Amino acid sequence: MTIRREWATPLTMGAFLLSAATGMLLFFHLGSGLNKLAHEWLSWALLAGVGLHAISNLQAFKRHFGSPPGRALIGVFVLLFALSFIPAGGRSEPPFLVPVRALAEAPLDTLAQVAGIDGETLSARMQAAGLLPAGAGQSLADLVGPDPRRQAEVLARLLGRPTP
Repeated sequence: MTIRREWATPLTMGAFLLSAATGMLLFFHLGSGLNKLAHEWLSWALLAGVGLHAISNLQAFKRHFGSPPGRALIGVFVLLFALSFIPAGGRSEPPFLVPVRALAEAPLDTLAQVAGIDGETLSARMQAAGLLPAGAGQSLADLVGPDPRRQAEVLARLLGRPTP
């Protein structure tokens, strides 16, 4: 199978423009609608385009690995990628986890007060969610474990307004 530049290059260019534009919007916190989703998922098109472009221009691609400046630049980016895994301090988790964790670790009677419902209503909602609390002093974290995503999902189910 021959990879044609007439497809590989425009695919790479179009996917790069999409990824660059959505990346800039997200960087400056101007993203809206499906920008984040498009950036994350359609970047796979950029990877495919780059791969096809590299294959269709294999000789030129090999020359870049053979030249000292090419190897140096590729090495710099490989090093930057490796360094990106080093914890940099600062905020290591999304800010919404603080209230999720606080609600999940609160006693169930406190959680009912926050929700503006009585303990019986919370207990009924918990049973509907498949949770069986041992007492009002127990916390949601005790019942669902330490995973904040699971805690947030259960909190949304328990604290959300029931649909008529």
